[in-house]
Amino acid sequence: MKFSTKEDVEAPIDAVFAMLCDFESFERSAMRRGAEVQRVDQMKVPGTGMTWRVAFDLRGKRREMELEMVTFDKPNEMVLESTSPGLLGQMSFELMPLSRSRTRILVELEVKPLNLSARLLVQSLKLAKNSITRKYKLRVAEHAKAMEERYSRSV
Repeated sequence: MKFSTKEDVEAPIDAVFAMLCDFESFERSAMRRGAEVQRVDQMKVPGTGMTWRVAFDLRGKRREMELEMVTFDKPNEMVLESTSPGLLGQMSFELMPLSRSRTRILVELEVKPLNLSARLLVQSLKLAKNSITRKYKLRVAEHAKAMEERYSRSV
């Protein structure tokens, strides 16, 4: 199952990529929503090999996963892979400069089931794909708007 959307941000590509690399703020945001997030690697500089362990409740069940940065091509692309007992996921952020002060972000999320219970979960998601896609696009648009505002305050 795959979701994708694109948003244009009124900020240079380097600034947008730097905001996407603010992993501490993403960790705090996830913790505010009830997830447990633990950074596993010892890397000082963002790059391939960064790893997190994440645990959260979804549909009344505790879910655990490991996230790993598998591609880090500054300032063009970032790919995170998630592994959990039943699902494999991949989230990619691809950036394209439209002008010196405008950047397009393509955000894709793909989820693949590994066992029967995960297949049932993905199947139930497929039944609600339209509403999930709408929410996904809305969240990405909200995040892009927040990045624009954050950039305009910093200039």
